Amino acid sequence: MPPVRKLILAVAAAAALAGPAPAATAPAYKGAISTDAATGAVLFESNADSISPPASMTKLMTFAVLQDEISRGAVALDTRVTITPEDARVGLLRKSTAVWLRQGEVFPVEELIYAMMIQSANDAAYALAHKVGGIVPLFVAKMNAKARELGMMRSTFRTPNGYPPPSRRIADGDLSTPRDYAVLCRYLLLHTDVLKYTSVKTRVFGAGMRLQPVQMTNHNHLLGKIPGVDGLKTGFTDGAGFCLAATAQRSGRRIIVVMMDSPDSRTRDLNVQDLISQAFIRLPIVEEPFAAKAAAPAAPTQPTRPAAAPTAQVDGPVITVPGAAGK
Repeated sequence: MPPVRKLILAVAAAAALAGPAPAATAPAYKGAISTDAATGAVLFESNADSISPPASMTKLMTFAVLQDEISRGAVALDTRVTITPEDARVGLLRKSTAVWLRQGEVFPVEELIYAMMIQSANDAAYALAHKVGGIVPLFVAKMNAKARELGMMRSTFRTPNGYPPPSRRIADGDLSTPRDYAVLCRYLLLHTDVLKYTSVKTRVFGAGMRLQPVQMTNHNHLLGKIPGVDGLKTGFTDGAGFCLAATAQRSGRRIIVVMMDSPDSRTRDLNVQDLISQAFIRLPIVEEPFAAKAAAPAAPTQPTRPAAAPTAQVDGPVITVPGAAGK
């Protein structure tokens, strides 16, 4: 037998003994991006324009619209919100995160903001949208107008809370991209006090306002674990996978990381942690540190690629909500 044929047969035999080739490793996420919060410059991106559901990260846009309404005096943090039957039903939906609002209960706007941002309460987000918009579709229209204003051209919002549509078809629900969400996060950091709410790890909802307050725990597992992390919002649905819009500040420098459609919360958190570390390494050296909520800065534009490579007292029993991993 010719030497070359013997070599081919030997290689084939070795391959057969070794068994089938291992399957390709599943991607850790559908899309991700990290940016410099001060300039919007991109520090890292991977499929940053891929479109998928933002899940409960949708509530960041709800917060943005709400802040606009507060700024123009249409509503205030102490404005009383009476829960309607429609609001209450949202908390009873399948797999809905909630603080279980009940018809006729009354809460100030800010109490519901805490519930929306810490507990990721779908019913709280809906009640706020209902109160501010009069009808929820009108509030959602404001969300889409805000997205266009910020240049989030690949984003479409259909709910104030990111809950999946009745059809369960991804195309019928809220849609966005990591790049668009980096723009939204930067806007919130520059123009609002979003960190007042997203940096809180635990808080009691409804203390002194209802017989059974709810002990809320922030779904952002990086708070208190990764240096400098103080926001912003997680998200999860079956169609969206595990999402996270995170921000961190170290030595006066702030970065933003957005990751969408990760297969599980642990993988998401580990990868976001890694991107946070890399982002700080890639930041260019500047003299002026980042300042959140700067005085009337110019509206942020789409990220550009860089040139070079306190617990309240309660009156009744507190409902402790089990950790909702990955929300």
